[in-house]
Amino acid sequence: MKKQLLIVDGYNMIGAWPELVRLKNQNKLEDAREALLHRLSNYAKYEGLEVMVVFDAQLVPGIQQSYKKYQLTVVFTKEEETADSYIERVTGEKNNLLTQVSVATSDLAEQWLIFSKGALRISARELYDQIRKTERTIAIHATDIQYQSFRRNSPWDMEQLSKLSDILEELSNEKD
Repeated sequence: MKKQLLIVDGYNMIGAWPELVRLKNQNKLEDAREALLHRLSNYAKYEGLEVMVVFDAQLVPGIQQSYKKYQLTVVFTKEEETADSYIERVTGEKNNLLTQVSVATSDLAEQWLIFSKGALRISARELYDQIRKTERTIAIHATDIQYQSFRRNSPWDMEQLSKLSDILEELSNEKD
């Protein structure tokens, strides 16, 4: 199976996801970036994806850098380089027989270029919905694990719990 690489246009997501738009409108761009990275990190870990988040240097000039954070690769482009041009270049380099690249952007021109390089595209809304679905699944699994832990630490064994369940069912039926 091919390795899955998701490249995310960071500011495109910040401009499209409701809670990130609110932060941006309150002049809390750094908080919006952190919230995006946090949500993408949980999603990437759960889904088993490698994720690269690309931000334009236009909004944070002069800091070209690439680093790992929350097990994501975070890239701030060169001052004269847009996130779109960086994403196009990296998509061409990374999309091959061993790696399937998907790009999260709602920029239509960018989507056409991505398709021409053999990569897949995900709109900002689609990624938002996928992440929300994964977050709900994680919450359900966390509840299940907590319940299993409760059962493991219970002073009752399975036979006793079964008997108690039967008694509860009988009492419930008597009330009807």
